[in-house]
Amino acid sequence: MPKVGIIYNDIKPVAQQAAVEWQEKLMSHGFEVSLATGVGGILGYSSPERPICHTPIDSLVPPQFDPDMLFALALGGDGTVLSAFRQLAPLGIPLLTVNTGHMGFLTETYLNQLPQAMDQVLAGDYEVEERAMLAVTLYHGQTLVWEALCLNEMVLHREPLTSMCHFEVGIGRHAPVDIAADGIIISTPTGSTAYSLSAGGPVITPGVPVTQLIPICPHSLASRGLVFPDQEQVTIHSANPDPLVMIVDGNAGCYVMPEDWVRTDKAPYLARFIRLRSPEFFKVLREKLGWGLPHIAKPTSVELP
Repeated sequence: MPKVGIIYNDIKPVAQQAAVEWQEKLMSHGFEVSLATGVGGILGYSSPERPICHTPIDSLVPPQFDPDMLFALALGGDGTVLSAFRQLAPLGIPLLTVNTGHMGFLTETYLNQLPQAMDQVLAGDYEVEERAMLAVTLYHGQTLVWEALCLNEMVLHREPLTSMCHFEVGIGRHAPVDIAADGIIISTPTGSTAYSLSAGGPVITPGVPVTQLIPICPHSLASRGLVFPDQEQVTIHSANPDPLVMIVDGNAGCYVMPEDWVRTDKAPYLARFIRLRSPEFFKVLREKLGWGLPHIAKPTSVELP
């Protein structure tokens, strides 16, 4: 019996209802269907009393989900998509992302279009777009104390955010550099349209094999964003006496103590998006962010009498 998975946002009634309805529909077509919530991919926030809440990357795979699944549905918004990939990327399961929220920058279709989309997927009429992810790890000395998969970005900053930090950043085998800023963003091309864009970083098309580093409000005109090959490992040491806060994809984080250090690598897993048509990244930029739209009326040719 073919297998399908559904991951849904359990705090949105419309997503909960859709998950149950599509489980029944798919089962009636002879599929074995497993359900899981997006909560399973949220690693949780730490507190000063409990600075580390360590959950190994591979342990987030939901029960009953396995690599034999043909595909899975993600019902929710961008947060659900990020959580779903954190759960499913280790299995390599392609994900059809369905927007039941607002922006839905990472989603492929809308809930009211899902019947037609499912007909297309079940007929095998789709492409799979693979996007790079980051493996973010925190070490105390040489001991791993925290880790997470990242599709968008890792952010390291001080509390409060407006306090300036000093970082020593190493990229690959290059000599470390010092950066003074409110924080640092390490972003994938997918994340280039998220926090790093708001912080002044460039938009990078998803297929480019790079990572970018964006200082948040740097204290020097010389500290600009940097784009480099995604095979380069990044290490970050804090030069501050106070703890820092690290956030991954906006929904998981931990405290980074002065003696700790952070490392990011290209993850061994890929986020596999089901595309119902050939990906058109610039079209998504126009529709979701207004990129390239005219801001003034263009003159028209007028024939003089």
